Amino acid sequence: MTEPVEVLEQLVREMIREQRSKRRFKYVMWLGAFALVTTTMVVEHVNTDDGGPSGITARVDVNGPIAEGEAANAEALKKSIAQAFEDTRTKAVVLKINSPGGSPVQAGYVYDEIKRQRVLHEGTKVYAVITDLGASGAYYIASAADEIYADKASLVGSIGVTAASFGYVGVMEKLGVERRAYTSGEHKAFLDPFQPRNADETEFWAGVLRTTHDQFIGAVKAGRGERLKTEGHPELFSGLIWSGEQALQLGLIDRLGDIDYVAREVVGASKVVDFSTKDNPFDRFAKRIGTSVAQQISLTLGFAGQSLR
Repeated sequence: MTEPVEVLEQLVREMIREQRSKRRFKYVMWLGAFALVTTTMVVEHVNTDDGGPSGITARVDVNGPIAEGEAANAEALKKSIAQAFEDTRTKAVVLKINSPGGSPVQAGYVYDEIKRQRVLHEGTKVYAVITDLGASGAYYIASAADEIYADKASLVGSIGVTAASFGYVGVMEKLGVERRAYTSGEHKAFLDPFQPRNADETEFWAGVLRTTHDQFIGAVKAGRGERLKTEGHPELFSGLIWSGEQALQLGLIDRLGDIDYVAREVVGASKVVDFSTKDNPFDRFAKRIGTSVAQQISLTLGFAGQSLR
């Protein structure tokens, strides 16, 4: 039979072993964090190469839908654009666009920021390079640039405004469902898809869309000026979309080319540095391993949120 003293000693040894194990784990995690920070600093140091006497071409990506909560949201894009302009190495800023468009408000914010930065940095030009798609709000943003480039097969344009929904009145009648909507204000529920359309409200909503469309057209004309072939082409602002080759003939773009061509042949600074807002290394690390440990390390070391790369 085991003596009580022996049992106590065994418990103490187990406790000591457990504490040592915890300390070792803690040391390993901190060592890993230190290694990650060191690696990041080395990478950032490499990326801070001044690009030589020709400087750098600063790149900002506009990818996917332009909307709050998406990667291409106005806050993130404005921050990236400002950082790109303010970097002393920057010879020109290039917007690399692959987007179907999105919110006219978000696109308008970015358009205005590009215009503002161009005034603040008169010697720094902005070029937009459309890859697969530069439509609607994405073209709205592109039109703020000094010049627009695209591939011959890129899709460019879609200068229009849409607001789509469904009408369920007929279905409800067949099912014997009654809609009960209580509002204060005669037209408060005018967009309700479960109520019949009202001719006056439909015309009102069409007016709202026309106003937004006019704002879009005005921004494009202000950015593109006389380069637009509006005479004889009433369909230019109809919402249609064209290939890059067709867009060149319509004055929607200036030349055909990709970002490397623009950096090398137009800007004269072949080194392209990405200023797009991205998750920092700790965020990517936490998402990859899916544990709260990495998230806690990130918070402890003050690396929460986004960073530029």
